[in-house]
Amino acid sequence: MGSYLIKNVTVWDGIEDAAYPGEVLVEGNYITGVARGSEHIDAGRAAEVIDGKGQFLMPGMVEGHCHLSFVGPARNQDLGEIPPEEHLLRTMRNATFLLDCGFTSAYSAASAKLRLDVVVRQEIEDGFLAGPRYRAAGPEITVTGGLGDERKHHTNFESFGMIADGVDEIRRAVRLCCREGVDNVKFNVSGDDFVSNAPAEIVSISEEELTVGVATAHDFGKRVACHSRAAESVKRAVRAGVDCIYHCDYADEEALDMLESVKDRVIVGPAFGLVHNSVYEGDVVGMTRARVEEMNLFRKIEFTIATYHEMRKRNMSVVVGGDYGFTITPIGQNARDIGHFVKFFGYTPAEALRCATGVGADLMGHKGELGIVKHGALADLLIVDGNPLEDQDVLVGPARFSMIMKDGVMHRDPRNRKPAFYRDGAGHKHSSRPVQKQWLSVDQNLEPDLPAGQI
Repeated sequence: MGSYLIKNVTVWDGIEDAAYPGEVLVEGNYITGVARGSEHIDAGRAAEVIDGKGQFLMPGMVEGHCHLSFVGPARNQDLGEIPPEEHLLRTMRNATFLLDCGFTSAYSAASAKLRLDVVVRQEIEDGFLAGPRYRAAGPEITVTGGLGDERKHHTNFESFGMIADGVDEIRRAVRLCCREGVDNVKFNVSGDDFVSNAPAEIVSISEEELTVGVATAHDFGKRVACHSRAAESVKRAVRAGVDCIYHCDYADEEALDMLESVKDRVIVGPAFGLVHNSVYEGDVVGMTRARVEEMNLFRKIEFTIATYHEMRKRNMSVVVGGDYGFTITPIGQNARDIGHFVKFFGYTPAEALRCATGVGADLMGHKGELGIVKHGALADLLIVDGNPLEDQDVLVGPARFSMIMKDGVMHRDPRNRKPAFYRDGAGHKHSSRPVQKQWLSVDQNLEPDLPAGQI
C-alpha cells in the first residue's frame, strides 16, 4: 500500500451533482487530499504520480443486491445441482470479475449454498482473492411453498432457499446462518412471478415468523434484507424492522407511507435488471413475448416504474442492484441499473450515480467513508474513460475502467492499461461491455412500449 497523487482528472465526488477538474491524494488506504484545479497538492507527499489524462474520477461502485454464487442458472434448481467444489470456484471468478467491472463493494442478497459467500468474503479479506469489499449472506430463508422452495411431493430439488416453517425453525435457521459467519440475513416474504407456486402478489411468510427472524438476526448484530413484491409483504417487513427491502413493486399508498416513515433507517432496492431483461431482451435466452405476458411481467414493470418514481419524489434511499447472476442477467451487466434509474425512474444522472455509490455505502455500513471522494474517506476510486453523467453505459463491463483502486491498492493501474479479456463466473468471455438485443421498442421519451392497456 503506497501513496498516489492522481492529477489531471475530472472529479465527481459523490457529494455535488457536477464534476470538476481536480486532483486527489491517496496515502495508505485513505484519501488525504482533494483539490479543484491543478498544482494545489504537493507532489512530494506522494510516492507515485498518476496522470489521469483528463478522464473521469469517481468513487468505487457498490452492488446492492449481489448474488456472486448465482453463476448463470436457467432454472433455480440449477444452483442446487452444481457440486460445491465447482460452485466455489465459479463464485470466486465472479467476485474478481465484479471488481473488474468497477464494483469495489458488494452487499450479498443471498448465497446459493450456506458457506459460499462466507468463504469468498474471507478469501478477499485475507488478501488471497481479488474481489470487492463483501458482506456475505446465507441462503434466502423461505417457507414451504415460498420462493426458493423447489421441492415436489415426490422428489427433492435444492435451489437458493433455506426452508423453515414456524417460529422455532425460523429462529434456528437464522442462528445457523449466524454461526456459519454471515453478515446479512435475508427472508423471502412474498413470492415471485418467475416461479409457478408462489406468484409475486402473495405473502408466504407470516408476520410472527418474520418478526422473530428479524429480531434473532439483530440479536446477533446482523443486517436483514428481504424479498417483498406484494404490498402486504412490504408492510410486514417495515413492521418487523427489516433493514433493506427489495423490489416493493406492488407497494400501495399505505406501504409507501410506511416506507417513507422509516426512510432514515430503511434502504430499498428495485432489483430491476431481471424484470427489465425479461421484458426487453428475453429472446436472448428463448423467453418469448407470449411467455412474458403469461408471467405478468408487463404488469410488473408498469408497477415497478410507478413505484420508484414515487419513491424518488419521497426522497427515499434507493440502491442499485438488479438480480444479476441468472442466465438472462449475467454478472458484468450490473452497472446497467444506473442507466435504468435515469431512463425508467426519472433520476438525474448524478442521483443515479449516488444510488450506486453513497446509498450503497450506507447499506454496507460505511456511510460517509465509502461512495464519496473527500478527505478522510476510504480510497475506493475509479478512473473511467468516458463521462457517466452524460452516458451511463460507459460504466457497464470492464472495458472503460482505466483505474480501479480498492482500499488504496491498485487492482487496475492506468499506467499498465492494455486490452484484456475477462471471464465471468459462468465462464463467458468479455472484452467490452455486453451488448444486448432489444425486441420491444423504447420510444424517444424512454418509456417502455407496452401492449395496449398495460400502461
